[in-house]
Amino acid sequence: MKPDLVRREANHVALTPLDFIARSADVVPHKIAVVDGERRFTYAEFEDRAARLAGGLAARGLREGDVVSVLAPNGAEMLEAHFGVPLAGGVLNALNTRLDPAAIAAILGHARARFFILHAALFKLGAAALAAMEGPRPAVIVIGASEAERDAVGGEDHGDVLAKAARHPRRAPADEWDSIALNYTSGTTGRPKGALYSHRGAYLNALGNVVTFGLRPESVYLWTLPMFHCNGWTYPWAVTAIGARHVCLPAIDPARIFRLIEEEGVTHLCAAPVVLTMLIHAPEAAGLRLSRTVEVATGGAAPPSAVIEAMERMGFRLTHLYGMTECYGPSTSCFPQEEWSDLPLEDRARLMARQGVRNITLQMQDVIDRETGLPVPRDGATLGELVLRGNTVMKGYLDAPEETENALADGRLHTGDLAVIHPDGYIEIKDRSKDIIISGGENISSLEVEEALYRHPAVMEAAVVARPDPKWGESPCAFVTLKPDAEPLTEEDVIAFCRERLARFKCPRSVVFGPLPKTSTGKIQKYELRRLAAEL
Repeated sequence: MKPDLVRREANHVALTPLDFIARSADVVPHKIAVVDGERRFTYAEFEDRAARLAGGLAARGLREGDVVSVLAPNGAEMLEAHFGVPLAGGVLNALNTRLDPAAIAAILGHARARFFILHAALFKLGAAALAAMEGPRPAVIVIGASEAERDAVGGEDHGDVLAKAARHPRRAPADEWDSIALNYTSGTTGRPKGALYSHRGAYLNALGNVVTFGLRPESVYLWTLPMFHCNGWTYPWAVTAIGARHVCLPAIDPARIFRLIEEEGVTHLCAAPVVLTMLIHAPEAAGLRLSRTVEVATGGAAPPSAVIEAMERMGFRLTHLYGMTECYGPSTSCFPQEEWSDLPLEDRARLMARQGVRNITLQMQDVIDRETGLPVPRDGATLGELVLRGNTVMKGYLDAPEETENALADGRLHTGDLAVIHPDGYIEIKDRSKDIIISGGENISSLEVEEALYRHPAVMEAAVVARPDPKWGESPCAFVTLKPDAEPLTEEDVIAFCRERLARFKCPRSVVFGPLPKTSTGKIQKYELRRLAAEL
C-alpha cells in the first residue's frame, strides 16, 4: 500500500458514543438535555457533570477497564454514568433494580466491580447486596442518601464527588474494541452471563436507533424503558447523539406518563408490551386521543395485535423490535412497508406483530436449520434458529470462553430463539429453545425457579414453563410433584416459599400439582407442560 493511503490520525479515529455528548455540548450547549422531576440540565451542564464524574472516579484510582456498577432508577445520574464511566476508561455495569440482594452480590463479585454507585431510592437493596458479598467489596458512592446511610456502607456522597472533582479530559478510547459496558443476562442455566459491549458496537447501535426510530433534534424521549436493560437499548447514547431531550421517569405510572406526554411534548418512548397494556387499561386512557402522534418502540415479547390496535387508536404509532442482551438490545425491527398503510388496522397489526427485518447497522439476519446450519425455506412455516451477524453483536461473555464460543460459533450469534421467515423476508419468533420466560420485559430462567422449588422439603419434582398472561405477556407456571409422604401444599404455600428465595417477578403465578409428563428416557416434556399451561 502506498504511504499516502495508510491510516492516519486525520482519517481514522475510534468510534465511541463519547463523541455524541461532546458534539451536542458544542452545538446546542444551552438546550435542555435532561429533565428529571424538577431538575433540568442543559447539554453544557450534562456534559460537565459527566466529565466531573469521570474526574472523580479517576482521582479515586479507577484504572483502564475497571468495572463501575450502578444501581439506580432512571434519572440524571444514570444518564451521566453512561458517559462519565467510559470517559474515565471504565466499564459501565448498570444493575437490574428488580433483582434480589444475592443476585446483585453475585454480579458485583463476578464483575470484580471497582466502584458501586448506589441511589438512595434503592439503598436497602444495595446495602444488603454489599453485606452478602464474599471477597473484596467495591468502593461505594451514594446518590442522595443520608450521612448515616453513607456511613453504614462506607460510602461517599455523589454530589460531593462531582463538586470537588476536576473535569476529565479524555474523549476517546485507545481502541474502539475496548469495552464500554457489561450487561448481565438473566442466566438461561440459572447463572447470569456478563455480555461485554465495545465502544464501536455501542456507537453503531445508537446511530441505528436514531435512524430506525426517527429521532430528530426536536425529539423528546420519555424514559419508560429501564436504563439497566441493555443500557436502555443504547438510547442514552442515541438521544444524546441527535441532541434531543431526555425526560426521566423513575417508575412506571400510567397517569404520570400521560401527563408528561402532554406537558413535556414527548414524541418517543420505548416499553415492554406489559407497559403498553398498562397504558391502554389505565383510567386516564378511556376515550383518550393524544394531541400529537407519539412513536413507541416495543420488544421483549411480541405485543398482541389487540394491544397494537388499542395503542394506535389513542394516537401512538408502534415499532416492533427484537433483540437480546447479546446484541445491544434492538437488532431487528418490523419496518413498515408503504402498502401496509392501506390495510385495515387488524391486518396491519398482525403484520406489525412480527419481529421483522435487520436494522441498518446489522450485517446479517437469517433463520437456519439447527442440524445443517443452512437457511430454512422462506415459507413462514419451517422452524429454525434465528442467527445474527454484525458490529452490534457483543464481544463475548466475561470469563466464559466456552459459552462465548458456543454463542458465536460459525461466525454468527446463535440466539437460541426458534423462528420462521416469511416470503417477504420478515422473521417471526415462534418459540424459545432456552426455556426463558419473558414476563413484563424481564427474562426469567425456568431453571432458577425450579432450583428454588426443589429446595422445598415436600417437593419431589418440579418444572417451570411460560404461561400466557394477559398483563405480563408471560408468567411462570410451576408444575410440582410432591413426595409420597408429604403433607398437602396449596398454590399459595408454594408461591410464598419462592418469594423468600427469589425476586418477586421470578416467582410462579400459578402452580399445578401432579405427575410430570416424561419421555421414555425420563426427561420432562416441557412442550407438553406449555400446552397444559396455556389451557389453564
